Amino acid sequence: MKKQILYILLLVSTISFAQKPMVKAEIDTINIRIGEQFKLKISIDETQNVIIPKLKLKGLEVIDSTKTDTVKNSLIRKYILTGFDSGAFYIPQQQIFVKNQAFLTDSLLVNVATIAIDTTKVKKFPIKSIKSEPYVFDDFRIYIYILLAALAIIGFWIYWFVIRKKKEELEEDTYSALPPYEEAIFKLNELDEKLLWQNNKVKEYYSELTEIVRGYIERELKVPALEKTTDEVLDMLKEFKNAETILTSEDTITKLRDLLREADLVKFAKSKPLALEIEEDRKDAQDIVSDLKPKPIIEEDDELE
Repeated sequence: MKKQILYILLLVSTISFAQKPMVKAEIDTINIRIGEQFKLKISIDETQNVIIPKLKLKGLEVIDSTKTDTVKNSLIRKYILTGFDSGAFYIPQQQIFVKNQAFLTDSLLVNVATIAIDTTKVKKFPIKSIKSEPYVFDDFRIYIYILLAALAIIGFWIYWFVIRKKKEELEEDTYSALPPYEEAIFKLNELDEKLLWQNNKVKEYYSELTEIVRGYIERELKVPALEKTTDEVLDMLKEFKNAETILTSEDTITKLRDLLREADLVKFAKSKPLALEIEEDRKDAQDIVSDLKPKPIIEEDDELE
């Protein structure tokens, strides 16, 4: 009887040890080199009410995984793993739930080895120089602005000291080449073309008008009329008139007096003459230039003849 009981116990024990485990973890290799990949397969001997949590790893990384497949009443899920540090790493036990009951897989050891490099066979190359980036507009913007500013300054200096000065010299040469009367008439016509008083620039108009008349007197009579005041010019002409060194009428001197004083009122007292008065002053200026002449010098030989 005792022997029969012993046989039964041995048979039950053998059957229990021979039973297939509920969950199982397998790897296709236990030795890899850094960066190499290997496969992990987890099998569950059940297809209903199975929960596979996220894989927990230490020192290894998951590259990819497949969906859970059903094969012969079992669930199989595969992973592709790798390691980037050398050493021995465990894939720890993974907890899987089957019908609300927890099962653990076995832990697995993986050795990650470094790659041996034979430095004597490695071809050596010279160190390449740093490659410069391609140039863009912003790299030259500040230099372009500086160049444009320099060109503008140079252009201004050329205009101011060369072209403008040459133009003034040409104008002065043109005026100086004309006799005093022709120069005065020429400038009066230029003044008319500017339309100064017609554009409310009465002060500028009278300044130029009297400057033309004074300039004519200065050149024709060879006296500094431009530097003298109105009264000084009038007194000087009266003296010339009394000394009979100029040929002019009292009416011309009166017109000159009225013109110069009107100009002083406009320039210093802000007087605003009417259009008819301005036109009359313009006419008087031309009459003064036409009538005021130095007395011709008669040579003694001419008198004897």
